[in-house]
Amino acid sequence: MEKRKLKPFVMPVVYGIAFATLLMSLIMIDNMQSKKASTTDSNYTYVNNSIITSNIPVVKEETVILKPYSSEKVEISKKFYDETASDEEKQNAIIYYNDTYIQNSGILYKSGESFDILNILDGTVLNVKTDELLGNVVEVKHSNNLISTYEGLSSVNVKKGQLLKQGDIIGKSGKLELGESLENALLFELIKDGKYVNPLNYFDKKVSEI
Repeated sequence: MEKRKLKPFVMPVVYGIAFATLLMSLIMIDNMQSKKASTTDSNYTYVNNSIITSNIPVVKEETVILKPYSSEKVEISKKFYDETASDEEKQNAIIYYNDTYIQNSGILYKSGESFDILNILDGTVLNVKTDELLGNVVEVKHSNNLISTYEGLSSVNVKKGQLLKQGDIIGKSGKLELGESLENALLFELIKDGKYVNPLNYFDKKVSEI
């Protein structure tokens, strides 16, 4: 029996069809994978890894900034020195110490009894130190380029690098000699973007407003 021979053009056609089929299959698989990868599930929140690299707790924008105390017996002894204030207000914000007049860069609080010093916002303890004039000093770094400083503490409950929640007790009020002798006092300072600011303009405000 005589064997039939394939014509010369048959095999190239068969190979071409097979290659085209393989190529189309690969294209279809790639499209399906791309579509699947680009579809996000609305039930999940996708978080950038950079968010978790900071050692400063992120404060929710609706959080309200607290005063550094809760006792109703605390009152202001010296206010923040504001260049735009009246002459009388500026004079009352001057601290006279050791034959030197000092512009008050914070709020000087006093009370008839010892009171707890509270952290105003979530943050990280930046520094804990002892000053010859101001006694124990605690600095806390918050988000939004905000630093709060608590000076004149008789005792300290925190340490450098410690993460704090809003309202945590930092320490106890102490003795200060700033123009007047105060047994139960706190000098509180607030630094925003590297500059001292009037704390009274920030208390009870939302973080989104500062």
